[in-house]
Amino acid sequence: MKTFIFLLLLPVIGLSQNTLSIQVNNVGSAKGKVSVAVYDSDEAFLSFDHVLKTNSVVAHQGIVMMHITDLPAGEYALAIFHDENNNGKLDTNWLGIPKEKVAFSKAKMKTFGPPKFKECAFKMSSDHEIHIDL
Repeated sequence: MKTFIFLLLLPVIGLSQNTLSIQVNNVGSAKGKVSVAVYDSDEAFLSFDHVLKTNSVVAHQGIVMMHITDLPAGEYALAIFHDENNNGKLDTNWLGIPKEKVAFSKAKMKTFGPPKFKECAFKMSSDHEIHIDL
């Protein structure tokens, strides 16, 4: 009987969805929003067309909390930015360097560009909390 119940629940267990809680530290002001983009592959990383999930919350100076729900187990990388002027995009200068604060999961901006997916990636198999400094 226990085997039958286990086999019956196996598809539900395999498709379980998880919540990612993101604590963003060092938000500089209460202007605009703090936004996060979730990526699940190197090919998609930092592409606006291939974002897996997004979320934005009103900025608060200091710490901002965000939640991404319904994520299956897998490997993910995050890109976060503080959209202080609330125009819905990451403002850059003429060289493409961000004018607004940006951060990544597990990695920092490099001198000559952003980190790679593998440098930012973390594995998630259940509900997970991550802390990121902006």
